[in-house]
Amino acid sequence: MAILIGGSLAFDNISRFEGRFADQILPDQVHILNVSFLVPTLRREFGGCAGNIAYSLHLLGGTPLIMATLGTDGAPYLERLRDWGVPLDLVKTLPDAMTAQCTIITDNDNNQITAFHPGAMSNAHSQAVPQRDDLQLAIVGPNGRDAMIEHAAQLAAAKVPFIFDPGQGLPMFNGDELKRFVAQATWVAVNDYEAKMLSERVGQSLADISRQPHLKGLIETLGAEGSNVWVQGTATHVPGLKVAKVIDPTGCGDAFRGGVLYGLSQGWDLVRSVRLGNQMGAAKIATPGPQTYTIDRQALLAQA
Repeated sequence: MAILIGGSLAFDNISRFEGRFADQILPDQVHILNVSFLVPTLRREFGGCAGNIAYSLHLLGGTPLIMATLGTDGAPYLERLRDWGVPLDLVKTLPDAMTAQCTIITDNDNNQITAFHPGAMSNAHSQAVPQRDDLQLAIVGPNGRDAMIEHAAQLAAAKVPFIFDPGQGLPMFNGDELKRFVAQATWVAVNDYEAKMLSERVGQSLADISRQPHLKGLIETLGAEGSNVWVQGTATHVPGLKVAKVIDPTGCGDAFRGGVLYGLSQGWDLVRSVRLGNQMGAAKIATPGPQTYTIDRQALLAQA
């Protein structure tokens, strides 16, 4: 059975600032902000939430089906996906656009500043959720605005259970639109900052959102502190894992989501699935880049 992953495929340009952003930004001068960060390292990685989640799911032995758009410079990404054995029939190359590009700077506190050019992702709504009998579940991740709206509606109409994971795309939607997403979804996943914004815009607490009868759970990720799993108004805290060394947080949330999707696809409850997600995030943070880490699959599954 396949897991449909809707979201971006992007090239990540990743650099590290050997200092603290907080030491360079004067709070009382943000209205005339003009800062420059010297970044001695620069890497170009394969990224984008759809690619990163698919990579995590692939490592665990799941079957990711990516639905995303690339630009005219996307041939290397297609070749990479082909090497994994990922089906490419829902990966569309668009003319007159570049592949989405993300520029990420991380400081010594693991805070990040990100600039994102959507490129071909802006036309991701040119694809529709396929009518297939083998779709087990799906995730609607950060993508073009129209794509997220249309794909969520299409999945709901097809009765395919899915996670609504707005990520950095959440600010694009008003309260009514977010309520519609939640009403269509089976699960919701947000980080702690997004959780506050979601609650504010829909006018409900996370507990109240999670009480909706159709919703099987809401995940609130808390970085190194782990996650809160809300089910019908009750939160269960799933602690984070201690790691020996933090190398690069880029893509940790996507690695986490791949683990959650795998667990759900195996019929696990949401708390156990989140524990596996934490393990995937911990494996990723010890490696530079969002798609370069490896795992001991049997050991991780045994511990989840």
